[in-house]
Amino acid sequence: MTRAIIRTDRAPQAIGTYSQAVKVGDTVYLSGQIPLVPETMELVEGDVEAQIRRVFDNLAAVAQAAGGSLDDLVKLNVFLTDLADFPVVNRVMAEYLHEPYPARAAVGVAALPRGAAVEMDGILFLDR
Repeated sequence: MTRAIIRTDRAPQAIGTYSQAVKVGDTVYLSGQIPLVPETMELVEGDVEAQIRRVFDNLAAVAQAAGGSLDDLVKLNVFLTDLADFPVVNRVMAEYLHEPYPARAAVGVAALPRGAAVEMDGILFLDR
């Protein structure tokens, strides 16, 4: 089984010792994305909805670089510093993803890198 490191300039560059994604066979493991703007590597301006949208945009860019899309997500993990923001995640997620939706977990956390309110990672399955 082949392993490939996925990289794109359309998503934030890794700010630590990790890759944006790793593809093993037909499976792509997406590293966590926070709402950084790729061009500036700064947090997106705006409210939590703007942060959630930026995270989905970042995940979509990495998925595309891997040869897939968010429709190929089979597992999504959502980390929130305030679980009261979960309804916003659901609303925005319904705009970015289509049925059948991926399996999902949502976890409340004390803090995230760079003071972000949300981080997401996921697993794609490319069955083409």
